[in-house]
Amino acid sequence: MNVQTLITNSLRHAVVEVFFTMLSGEVEPGQVTVEQGSPETNDGVVSFIGLAGAWTGTGSITCSPVAACRIASHLLMAEYASVNEDVLDAVAELTNMIIGNVKTDLERHLGSLGLSIPTVVFGRNFRSKSGGAEWIVQPFHWEGEQLLIRLALAKVQKPSGATTPRANACVEL
Repeated sequence: MNVQTLITNSLRHAVVEVFFTMLSGEVEPGQVTVEQGSPETNDGVVSFIGLAGAWTGTGSITCSPVAACRIASHLLMAEYASVNEDVLDAVAELTNMIIGNVKTDLERHLGSLGLSIPTVVFGRNFRSKSGGAEWIVQPFHWEGEQLLIRLALAKVQKPSGATTPRANACVEL
């Protein structure tokens, strides 16, 4: 199985599981696409989380402010009508759960991976950039809203002639 198929299957499984368990809802996956470079201009909420190891990259969730408020309302069991710190924290936690599940699933095939803490951005007409990698984009539809789950992951290339440092090697200064 190729890496793109692994990522796509893992994303779908993680999103369905997290939404069913944490948001008591069903999501419908849309058509997967592959984007080169940076995503288009954004309006709304975008949450990013980094992955590192023998493979490195970024996972993200993009949604409208309405979807972000619904996510927070479900996760925090309170009503949110506008984006605030609680809403941004809820989207960050959703990103952590989904991409964390993807990371755990992919580790069986790609080796150990680390996960950073999420960064969340809210605004209008902004662009983001995270490396020049190929992004796998999986849309999902939930409660009349669309969420885009993106993952860019690339194998780390060792520079030619690179060696692994010896443990406790002495360096002359």
